[in-house]
Amino acid sequence: MFYHETENLPRPDLERLQAERLRRTLEIAKRSPFYAGRLAEAKVRPEDIKTIDDIRRLPFTTKDDLRANYPDGMLARPIEDFVRLHVSSGTTGTPTAVYYTQRDLDSWASLVARCMHSTGMRRSDVFQNMSGYGLFTGGLGMHYGAERLGCLTIPAGAGNSKRQLKLLQDFKVTCVHIIPSYALHFAGFLDQEGVDRNSLSLRIALIGAEPHTEQARLRVEELLRVKAYNSYGLTEMNGPGVAFECVEQSGMHVWEDAFVAEIIDPATGEWVEPGETGELVMTNLDREGMPLIRYRTRDLTSFIPGQCACGRTHRRLERIAGRADDMLIVKGVNIYPMQIEQALLATPEVGQNYLIELYREGYIDQLRVKVEIKDEYFVEDMRALQGLQKKITARLRDEILITPRVELVQHDSIPKSQGKAQRVVDLREG
Repeated sequence: MFYHETENLPRPDLERLQAERLRRTLEIAKRSPFYAGRLAEAKVRPEDIKTIDDIRRLPFTTKDDLRANYPDGMLARPIEDFVRLHVSSGTTGTPTAVYYTQRDLDSWASLVARCMHSTGMRRSDVFQNMSGYGLFTGGLGMHYGAERLGCLTIPAGAGNSKRQLKLLQDFKVTCVHIIPSYALHFAGFLDQEGVDRNSLSLRIALIGAEPHTEQARLRVEELLRVKAYNSYGLTEMNGPGVAFECVEQSGMHVWEDAFVAEIIDPATGEWVEPGETGELVMTNLDREGMPLIRYRTRDLTSFIPGQCACGRTHRRLERIAGRADDMLIVKGVNIYPMQIEQALLATPEVGQNYLIELYREGYIDQLRVKVEIKDEYFVEDMRALQGLQKKITARLRDEILITPRVELVQHDSIPKSQGKAQRVVDLREG
């Protein structure tokens, strides 16, 4: 049933393993210029870690720390020991670089294979990776994980829907890795091509790389006739493979033999109560080249209480609710883009794409939401369109507590990106 022997370890045994690996990680980390100084300042030695709860004695690491030590100030081994690096997908400022030894790559591939196995993928599956390669960790991370699992793996890359469809059909692909926004776009392409879903062999879609709501997942499942599994990863912790849903689809298991996950109050840095939403903090337990300790991800989530019905003992995360630094403040109200997506995709008339625009009228910030409408609802009857506009506006007002300006636009009229969807555009000046 399980890919790895640690997946159903009793919690006391798992936490003892974590403490042991955390001590080892500190021994490795203090060889880096950055952590040598940080651990000395904190006056914490590896032998001071008696239980995993002692992790609270260690200092946080932030993206600013990685940027300040770019390109190689975080390395715990000589540069000749590394065989690959990836760089974060951020588009502004100094990027963050993560280096991997061969052992780190092997460990990463095994973690991704474990994720895939937990969704029901097996070596008999044909896997099509519809994700970008290159510096983005999602492409190569999923690729090597599928190969480690033993699947026939097709490195299709992102975009080019006609080619994607031909590969799906010719090689009887059963599983894909695809970002949610492209999955919805691809479903529309299949409709345009008149493709009968029953003619495809697809059964599993692994979706991630961008936050999405449960409504988006359900829509992907309905339109592609698959089971879609949510995933979580970030470049700083390897990439994909940090946490993944199992066949129960009831939260994402964090592989706690490889990571320590904490959830803190973003303002105080203290642990929140179980089930309470806060900022996810991650620590590597199985990386030898560039381990990170208590890395503040800025991603907002919570732990799901209790044990999963699948039998795995590793804790589960709720889907990412947004980012602490993605929060929009409009008219004094805190708004997360995911709230807007949730309201939109619960509306049957809404298509697959939308755009949130922040703009300013005089000295007042305003919120505009452009919404693609399915062709059958984009009619010439002005009263019908106005009624739909009012309906969507009311749903958004109920969710985010302010009244946005809603513009209904035709299907496929909002520009699409090849990578992660750009959902928010700030048109304000200054």
